[in-house]
Amino acid sequence: MTAIANRYEFALLFDVENGNPNGDPDAGNMPRIDPETGYGLVTDVCLKRKIRNHVALAKEGAEGFNIYIQEKAVLNETHKLAYKEYDLEPQQKKLPKKVEDAKKVTGWMCANFYDIRSFGAVMTTDINCGQVRGPVQLAFAKSIEPIVSQEISITRMAVTNIRDLEKERTMGRKHIVPYGLYLAKGFVSASLAEKTNFDEDDLNLLWDALVNMFEHDRSAARGIMSSRNLFVFKHKDKLGNAPAHQLFDLIRIKRRENSKGPARAFTDYDVTVGKPPVGVDLIKKL
Repeated sequence: MTAIANRYEFALLFDVENGNPNGDPDAGNMPRIDPETGYGLVTDVCLKRKIRNHVALAKEGAEGFNIYIQEKAVLNETHKLAYKEYDLEPQQKKLPKKVEDAKKVTGWMCANFYDIRSFGAVMTTDINCGQVRGPVQLAFAKSIEPIVSQEISITRMAVTNIRDLEKERTMGRKHIVPYGLYLAKGFVSASLAEKTNFDEDDLNLLWDALVNMFEHDRSAARGIMSSRNLFVFKHKDKLGNAPAHQLFDLIRIKRRENSKGPARAFTDYDVTVGKPPVGVDLIKKL
């Protein structure tokens, strides 16, 4: 594999309709929110989970595209596979003494797990496979306007035990955002890609995941979520040709003149992107 040679920044616009894009367990699973401004938030961890899930579906069984962080994964057992590959005996919480052996086990993990190759991982558990800083990083997504979190009452018609058959039906609650448009910003470092061998195929898979990650993540709790726009800024070289914040500032999102009242659809907004500076190409993926 040949690692990518260019730096990238990207911006993903996605929306939610009558759903909870990212519940906060510390607040009764209400949609995450900035309490000072009322703007909605979606964590980087939430977005990475959806990317991982898409890759697991799209590349099921494909060599080199396993997922390291997944439900009920036992990380020490996964780390053992790297040592077994090179007939090495793991030592408690220590990397192999020989530098080349330590590089082998870490390299094997990068080669076999897409999310390590992309996002990096801290693998310093009892069976130590080192620590990797990934080339792909995401910030929290933030809504374009303040959101309103509504609490909806629901009724449970079934009962668990026969002794409860004649009792009043139990009531429940669910939280929704009637509508919210969110902007997520991300970064791809060519310098870090060299360390994990994150290549063009991996990069294209990332774009595909960002475009399609909500299509196989449907649930009643999340309502209707959709990727709306994906803007990619490609630099001419690995160091980059413009600061990231200048590129993100080129994206302008504003309410349409004929849009009145609370936004309830993506068509309530106009999205425009200015011309990037010399040395940077704008690629629209969606």
